[in-house]
Amino acid sequence: MKPYQRQFIEFALSKQVLKFGEFTLKSGRKSPYFFNAGLFNTGRDLALLGRFYAEALVDSGIEFDLLFGPAYKGIPIATTTAVALRRSIMTLTYRTALTAKRQKTTVKAVIWLVARYKDA
Repeated sequence: MKPYQRQFIEFALSKQVLKFGEFTLKSGRKSPYFFNAGLFNTGRDLALLGRFYAEALVDSGIEFDLLFGPAYKGIPIATTTAVALRRSIMTLTYRTALTAKRQKTTVKAVIWLVARYKDA
């Protein structure tokens, strides 16, 4: 495990964002853990979260120039990741992505988080 991965897990546990136990999700499925990103609720929390996402993206080696943040919690995650990357990239919200692609159907699942803008 890489240092940023270990630090992210420790951070999530310290903020009680990641909990272990028996949980019933909105879908009705049972899960041995629950991750509530809404508990990252301070500027410091968001800055650290963005740093962890940025490190993971850079470490992945994926070439990208666009971050997509699905509503609602995905928008600040994409934004804080862009800030942590300190480079010029486009961030799209759910509605902007739909308008940009001129889709008329509802997206039921997000299948990408990062992409090259010309490919998106």
